Amino acid sequence: MQAVLEAISDPTRRKILDLLKSGEKSAGELGDHFNISGPSMSHHLSKLKAAELVITTRQGQSIYYAINTSVFEDAAQFVFDFFQNKEEK
Repeated sequence: MQAVLEAISDPTRRKILDLLKSGEKSAGELGDHFNISGPSMSHHLSKLKAAELVITTRQGQSIYYAINTSVFEDAAQFVFDFFQNKEEK
């Protein structure tokens, strides 16, 4: 869970996830929405992948990224349980 919270704490990574809501995209397609270097974009994508928030598929020489919904469900349940337990105390 720590990796997930760290990954979504960055606004660039949140925007990447927002872009992926409409479907999978290549690193180049995602990069077109940012004014950052290729290595910086790669770093952000690596953080998201390490947190298992995105899954990748290779098509030829391109890597496509998509949201890993099961991790989002786990994170949402964690947040829900966290606040639910606070209200019960």
